[in-house]
Amino acid sequence: MKNNNVKKVVIAGGGTAGWVAAAALVKQLGKLLDVVLVESDQIGTVGVGEATIPPMRTFHSLLGIDEQEFMRATESVFKLGISFKNWGQIGDQYIHPFGSTGQGSYLADFQHLWLHGKSKGINEEFGAYSLEVQAAKANKFATSKNNILNYAYHLDATRYAQFLRKFSEKLGVKRIEGKIQQVQQHPDGDIKALHLESGEIIAADFFIDCTGFAGLLIDKTLKTPYEDWSHWLPCNSAVPVQTESIEPAKPYVTCTAHKAGWQWHIPLQHRVGNGNVFCDAFMSDEQAKQHLLENVQGKVLTEPRVIKYKTGRRKVFWNRNCVALGLSSGFVEPLESTSIYMFMMGIVRLMRLFPFNGVTQSSIDEYNQQSIAELENIRDFIILHYHATSREDSEFWRYCKNMSVPDSLSHRLELFRENGLYYQGDRELFRLDSWLHVMLGQGIMPKHYHSIFKTMSDEELVSHLTNTRNTIANTLSKIPNHQEFVNQYCKAQR
Repeated sequence: MKNNNVKKVVIAGGGTAGWVAAAALVKQLGKLLDVVLVESDQIGTVGVGEATIPPMRTFHSLLGIDEQEFMRATESVFKLGISFKNWGQIGDQYIHPFGSTGQGSYLADFQHLWLHGKSKGINEEFGAYSLEVQAAKANKFATSKNNILNYAYHLDATRYAQFLRKFSEKLGVKRIEGKIQQVQQHPDGDIKALHLESGEIIAADFFIDCTGFAGLLIDKTLKTPYEDWSHWLPCNSAVPVQTESIEPAKPYVTCTAHKAGWQWHIPLQHRVGNGNVFCDAFMSDEQAKQHLLENVQGKVLTEPRVIKYKTGRRKVFWNRNCVALGLSSGFVEPLESTSIYMFMMGIVRLMRLFPFNGVTQSSIDEYNQQSIAELENIRDFIILHYHATSREDSEFWRYCKNMSVPDSLSHRLELFRENGLYYQGDRELFRLDSWLHVMLGQGIMPKHYHSIFKTMSDEELVSHLTNTRNTIANTLSKIPNHQEFVNQYCKAQR
């Protein structure tokens, strides 16, 4: 492998992934690198990812992006979590919130205190001890200097890519319009240049593949193998559609399970994003479109189209002098809004390990090890939603309930079922509270819990839990309506 200095980076493909990469590189390393992005207006993007998670705020802080400016440009609203309907059983509903829930002790987390309270007849739901859950239910939101609420955004993905393009070009990223016709390699296999249909040849020292499912560099050129996760995550199709808003925007996403998958509902300032994620072995494309259109509200603004995918990942994300970012690196369905986060984390990880003095195998190995570990933890969390179900009303849900799961997930589930325990590992995006809300929300109730809280008197127990709920209610009383706050804080001018 050559040990040439890396001075020029070419990003193949635009969309959200491409412009996330461009924005980060030019902002942080623009004085050290020449950054070029190649994309074609003739090639559409998937562009349906409209929900995000809180680490996006950290990424924006890294880039110096003003929140109000960004939200106006992307017609965003705030997100406090996800409301899940019909996942454990038909009729069930719970919210997976951002932020922490309750307060435990040094020896045992809050779920043990909550479980002890249930044994004493205190039957408030677990979400009663989450400020974000209660704010979401009340449709309330406000930012503050103290960041009381932990939040993310619902955004227009197409407008977000446009926002980042303007941001990046202003800082010096060069955009080249054109379709990639051929990828040229050095004799040793490294990528040398992109040949465009126009005849232009764009050479570079390092390449980032943001060409989506096509994987023109990582797959078609470098032949990087793909690891299929369909046996754990059988949904392989999605139908998105946009509708007019008919009510104030709620500060959460709604994911409603149906007989062969689930449907999303994501409110923005100017419209609503909807979609049906399904397994085509149990629901045809036409049935999926019909189901979606029968379960949306407001005037339909776009023509439903079917997107096919295979859940899984590349065996490696960094191969030779190329890193795959976005859909070219793999895909985990958008159930927990992780796609844009993975773009951001992927480019931040690359910048930390950036091969200024030439690509080395040790850097490649470290990048891949970190990336794979993080994605597999996300994978397990998504599988949890399907596997932790009592539904047996369709062949799809019977399969999900009874399928074998990765050993890593099986251990977590057994540990929680037996003793209410959960331990955090390295490279984990979803923390303790996230796992707790999903496991408890979908009916996994531990057989036992830590005894430390049995040392409390009944009066102390009732007082502690009551005070927690009262503190949340008092805080909530001072928070304005979500839509009203959006209107005065970041209303888009159309």
